[in-house]
Amino acid sequence: MKYILVTGGVISGIGKGVIASSLGTILKSSGVRVTSIKIDPYINIDAGTFSPYEHGEVFVLNDGGEVDLDLGNYERFLDVTLHRDNNITTGKIYQHVINKERRGDYLGKTVQVVPHITDAIQEWVERVAKVPVDGDNSPPDLCIIELGGTIGDIEGMPFVEAFRQFQFRVKRENFCLVHVSLVPQPKATGEQKTKPTQSSIRELRGLGLSPDLIVCRCTNPIDDAVREKVSLFCHVEPQQVLSIHDLSSIYRVPLLMEEQGVSRYMINRLQLHPHIANRPKRFMADWKELADRYDRLLREVTIALVGKYTKLEDAYASVIKALQHSALAVSHRLNLRYIAASDLEMETLSQDPVRYHEAWHQLVSANGVLVPGGFGQRGIEGKILAVNWARTKKVPFLGICLGLQCAAIEFARNVLDMKDANSTEFHATTKYPVVIEMPEHNTGVMGGTMRLGLRKTIFNSDKCIMKKLYGNVPFVEERHRHRYEINPTFVDKYEAKGMKFVGRSEDGERMEILELEGHPFFVGVQYHPEYISRPMKPSAPYFGFLLASCGKLQGFANRGFRKSPNMNYSESSDYDDEELIKINESVSKDAEVLVNGPLFSASSTSTSD
Repeated sequence: MKYILVTGGVISGIGKGVIASSLGTILKSSGVRVTSIKIDPYINIDAGTFSPYEHGEVFVLNDGGEVDLDLGNYERFLDVTLHRDNNITTGKIYQHVINKERRGDYLGKTVQVVPHITDAIQEWVERVAKVPVDGDNSPPDLCIIELGGTIGDIEGMPFVEAFRQFQFRVKRENFCLVHVSLVPQPKATGEQKTKPTQSSIRELRGLGLSPDLIVCRCTNPIDDAVREKVSLFCHVEPQQVLSIHDLSSIYRVPLLMEEQGVSRYMINRLQLHPHIANRPKRFMADWKELADRYDRLLREVTIALVGKYTKLEDAYASVIKALQHSALAVSHRLNLRYIAASDLEMETLSQDPVRYHEAWHQLVSANGVLVPGGFGQRGIEGKILAVNWARTKKVPFLGICLGLQCAAIEFARNVLDMKDANSTEFHATTKYPVVIEMPEHNTGVMGGTMRLGLRKTIFNSDKCIMKKLYGNVPFVEERHRHRYEINPTFVDKYEAKGMKFVGRSEDGERMEILELEGHPFFVGVQYHPEYISRPMKPSAPYFGFLLASCGKLQGFANRGFRKSPNMNYSESSDYDDEELIKINESVSKDAEVLVNGPLFSASSTSTSD
């Protein structure tokens, strides 16, 4: 088994995850079976209880593991399925060691960081690295391990010491270290400064680890003099110093690394023997085509993302990636507008009219509206107003998890004449509880208590748009993360008025997909399809949403929902839905109303809250 450890220096958030993912992408394209591990030195057992503003989104795996968002990067770049144990935290390691101590496994010895914690880390890595991640059930050849944080962080010291020992445990020919460091370029001088990198490498070497590759993150490509300086003071050859400057998209990072001979170096350094049979056909060529298309896109599609955590892009990392994948597939550049849901509410109008009107202007001038998942009451009424706009003005709409629930609440209030309809999450004693808590939800414990992981959704209609977008399959398997669901008591009333629940759980009790009849595209899904979207295999709900937002859905339907081989699904011609053209004209006129006041009366979405 071969191992590549990726560490970071100088600052956090330098792009270790993208570098690690790109390394895996390059080596996988050469025929090497690759897996990944992300190490987070925090004491939390998993990422499930994090605030999105604290750590970004929580990424969910097939087995229900709530993990760091970097594992999403690994799955998207490598097109593999990882497991909860591929995310190691300090909390998991200490819990594992303490459980062993309580069982008496250490036979009365004093349990210490060295050797017991460090041994547990090494054993965990070796065990997880052997778990198959591809369909053929063959063990991986290579494990790429990203150590979170920066070298020198006190919480990361046990992991650094563990890998100092690990390099001797598995032998040098099986272990390689890649260090990612910042090379700043102050505007005052315009010079690229290597001193921070030198200091970072010095500290790393002082801890017993020496890098094989140094990745210099910089604004502009480093010149030969800088490369030579890093080589001289950091004890590596010049060809072992990589320059990764700011690029037009992350899709160009693997290409830039490969241009600098990374795969050749790694294959020689680790004595890898790529499997020719496992080498994906045209993988890097397709990847280059993907990156080139991203740079060439001229037409633009504007999507309004109405959420709660709009101040931090990482809070919706997978949603954004899924939108980008689908926008690329329909040959449009994504213009994503982040709209704070609370800014759409009447309370904001009285407190900050400028912010209120700006939020509504951003919403009504968008080509499509997306309401993502979330928790808590803040901004809920704003989300419901956004749903009302999309429904009544026939603007393409996609609701994810809580977005589906908001669509159900809005429809109940304004179509089913249930003025007080709500979710019991927000109003425990509402007269019309159209969204209720799942019966198996454990209310006494936080973390890992929701409906999590891969679940099956059965289609109950052959005419629904979602079944066709998925390829006319009888069922789909998607990842879930929720503890509230549509109340099945009200389903018949919804369907009688045209809101059809076309996808349900295997027992038929849980509503997984809703579609609104007579609307160009109004879809809600209880699961999170963004988790398994891939750059070259976009998620079906997002793809359909982008097609509708670009006015190409009807044309795609006329072609029998067939995707072209090179993923450019709209390459032959532009299909414009006449109805959507009229809708956009109507939207432009309605946007003018915002100058004089709110679009909806307060009673249109009134609640008893």
